[in-house]
Amino acid sequence: MSRVYNFSAGPAVLPEEVLKEAAEEMLDYKGSGMSVMEMSHRSKVYDTIIKEAEQDLRDLMNIPDNYKVLFLQGGASQQFAMIPMNLMKNKKAGYIVTGQWAKKAYQEAGIYGEAIKLASSEDKTFSYIPDCSDLDIPEDVDYVYICENNTIYGTKYKELPNTKGHTLVADVSSCFLSEPVDVTKYGVIYGGVQKNIGPAGVVIVIIREDLITEDTLPGTPTMLKYKIHADNASLYNTPPAYGIYICGKVFKWLKKMGGLSAMKERNEEKAKILYDFLDQSKLFQGTVVPKDRSLMNVPFVTGNEELDAKFVKEATAAGFVNLKGHRTVGGMRASIYNAMPKEGVEKLVEFMKKFEEENA
Repeated sequence: MSRVYNFSAGPAVLPEEVLKEAAEEMLDYKGSGMSVMEMSHRSKVYDTIIKEAEQDLRDLMNIPDNYKVLFLQGGASQQFAMIPMNLMKNKKAGYIVTGQWAKKAYQEAGIYGEAIKLASSEDKTFSYIPDCSDLDIPEDVDYVYICENNTIYGTKYKELPNTKGHTLVADVSSCFLSEPVDVTKYGVIYGGVQKNIGPAGVVIVIIREDLITEDTLPGTPTMLKYKIHADNASLYNTPPAYGIYICGKVFKWLKKMGGLSAMKERNEEKAKILYDFLDQSKLFQGTVVPKDRSLMNVPFVTGNEELDAKFVKEATAAGFVNLKGHRTVGGMRASIYNAMPKEGVEKLVEFMKKFEEENA
């Protein structure tokens, strides 16, 4: 069985050479006589794995020394609660709602204090990013929260909001390591790794040290305190050890590929192939305002639900899998993360052209 082109939004495609390397090391990691999957997280061998993973990530993103890198569990969704529990000192936070996940984070924050919706693009099914250059932000909000790339709707902030001096918190799950970032613009930058970095089960949190305090909301579980994880170098309890090991391999692969500026070029090139086709197609249309388009997630429709279903079915049979759009929006979506080769996008467009001719 040859490998398919996997356009899944997550868990998603991983670099083939990383998978092959992991397969070779499955039974015996570097002469240890065992798999990383069965190794104590307190062992010297594993200590090297997690420390190297952190260092490689710091190198890739130029993470300053006053930021901690935490490898945690619970996915991005657990961060929806962990962020207010740790950061809502004034019990007030601002949220910009540009999709399903930002909305869920906003609703979760409302459990812990006053969550203020600073802007939203819900009026047009989240198909654009609102203007965030001059938002009305109350002076006493603890932070401003965004979801930087919206997996379901295919939008991406090209410019960060003007937070007027307030701490910016960003969920970058689906654009993590797809392009260079200036970490210093954020107080917290976090993401689930199952889209662009590794297998499901790990969430990476990059957090400025001054935001890590003992002073959390009353009732915050020990496991949900950033300070506990920071003080214990992500080893307070057994971490998702194997997942972190795969992330580490992906970091090394990214370095080998030339780092994040090289990835950005590759990603722009891949996305252009698909968007250029959508812009001239008579059958398929993209659903996002062009200036806010994501490089990672490309939603599109034919305007006819039966035809959409037919396309997904035929594409799957042809080896282009997981193209069905999210259940909340329907249509199709191609997620073209770092590990998706350019050839996968070119072949998908060839297939779409053929489908268009047959179904015009």
